Amino acid sequence: MPTQVYDPPALDTGTLRVTPLGGLGEVGRNMTVFEYDGRLLVVDCGVLFPEEHQPGVDLILPDLGPLRDRLADIEAVVLTHGHEDHIGAVPYLLRLRQDIPIIGSQLTLALTEAKLKEHRIKPYSLTVAEGQREKVGPFDLEFVAVNHSIPDALAVAIRTPAGLVLATGDFKMDQLPLDGRLTDLRAFARLGEEGVDLFLVDSTNADVPGFTPLERSIGPVLDQVIAKAPRRVIVASFSSHVHRVQQVLDAAAAHGRRLAFLGRSMVRNMTIAEDLGYLTVPDGVLIDYKKAQNLPDDQVVFMSTGSQGEPMAVLSRMANLDHAIEPGPGDTVILASSLIPGNENAVYRVIDGLTKLGANVVHKANAKVHVSGHAAAGELLYCYNILKPRNVLPVHGEYRHLMANAKLAQETGVEPERTILAENGTVIDLKDGRARIVGQLDVGFVYVDGSSVGEITDADLKDRRILGEEGFISVIVVVDAATGRIVSGPDIHARGVAEDDSVFDTVKPKIAAALTEAVQSGVRDTHALSQVVRRTIGRWVNQSLRRRPMIVPLVIEA
Repeated sequence: MPTQVYDPPALDTGTLRVTPLGGLGEVGRNMTVFEYDGRLLVVDCGVLFPEEHQPGVDLILPDLGPLRDRLADIEAVVLTHGHEDHIGAVPYLLRLRQDIPIIGSQLTLALTEAKLKEHRIKPYSLTVAEGQREKVGPFDLEFVAVNHSIPDALAVAIRTPAGLVLATGDFKMDQLPLDGRLTDLRAFARLGEEGVDLFLVDSTNADVPGFTPLERSIGPVLDQVIAKAPRRVIVASFSSHVHRVQQVLDAAAAHGRRLAFLGRSMVRNMTIAEDLGYLTVPDGVLIDYKKAQNLPDDQVVFMSTGSQGEPMAVLSRMANLDHAIEPGPGDTVILASSLIPGNENAVYRVIDGLTKLGANVVHKANAKVHVSGHAAAGELLYCYNILKPRNVLPVHGEYRHLMANAKLAQETGVEPERTILAENGTVIDLKDGRARIVGQLDVGFVYVDGSSVGEITDADLKDRRILGEEGFISVIVVVDAATGRIVSGPDIHARGVAEDDSVFDTVKPKIAAALTEAVQSGVRDTHALSQVVRRTIGRWVNQSLRRRPMIVPLVIEA
């Protein structure tokens, strides 16, 4: 059932308006806008990576339409952590207004600034840490330490006269984190005592029972796999997963191997992490990948991007033998990451390709080489019981995740009518301790396609899918301008429809007859005659070849 779009009323005095523009009903594109007294605060600004039904698309952005006429009202962008699905769209927002202040932790800002540098944007940034409070316009912000699969993640408490909001960002409650930085449950309890009026909480693992396993449980498994590997080891992970890279570095050092980074984003992010002290590189372990190729096979580990099966990433190119490093028998490939929903087919294609080349592929399904960075149901229950929020807005997840999170909130005593299941563009007003849906904006996907942003539409993607799946037919007919009689053609050319264009010989007389009949009926307009051609060949191709290709008819007057 299509979402009913309706405008929200004017914002009442003393009311906080909350509008998610991404991250609801999807894993990625996280972005939420808060409005109080005419001023705006943006929390996160991420991207979504395309799926197979979006061919040619590089990135998918939140719909910034609701902000375009209000750029001057934005006080700041707060970034909870440095993953692409939370920072990747910042350059596209700052293209619209470059002096919007960016607020985040040290590592988060370093990764964001590196990305902005590629877009030739130098931001105004404010580095914050857990326990810090900052006043930004009418918003009083407090930052709370949370752990995740990247260091330096922060939850943000937002105070306004309308009430207290806590947005977790992505988080989990790892009790033995590799960096010793715990999710600050004492701060959560203190905020709960103060009274949380609206809780925006990560839903990604809400349908997973129990607790997310410890990050440090991965280290011994990686160590064991690398110890037993007879030849080269290739480990694929997210390019920002500093903890996982640290574990691989330590395992490589323990077994006398050198490690080389592959992939531009991996090299950039790990250089930043090392420079800031978040990554400790054992002496003599790191090596340039070109030099690594000259080492004996049992003395090297390659750390690469491409764990989600992205076609242009390093691992996919290896599987397609389109990279300098070609996996083969005896090589070990470790996919040390989760499967983002929608990427399953692409990942399994890469696994199959690597297996066919003779590599031993180790992944989450056959070894414990990854743990999630998101809180499972047990951890979320703890949070609800500590915070006792008045209203809950599950965010960051597909609809089943949001629903599961809402049910957890209700099990701990949150009233169903105070548990809001929203969509991107849903407008929620918080006043007098109660949150209500008051509108639904018409927001959609914004596609980055090469150098174009927002110019590709869903109709364009449908055409691409048709071209890729059904093929293409062009029909050219020349008619006499005075009489409408066919002078030349129909000439039919096809791609991806049939083995030989001669199969269309039987339909050419049908096209000629249909055109003659149309002309005799008084049709002279070339566009109308083109539609006659389209209908005639379309009906024939559907009946005879059982296909629905893209048809481009062209009727020319001579």
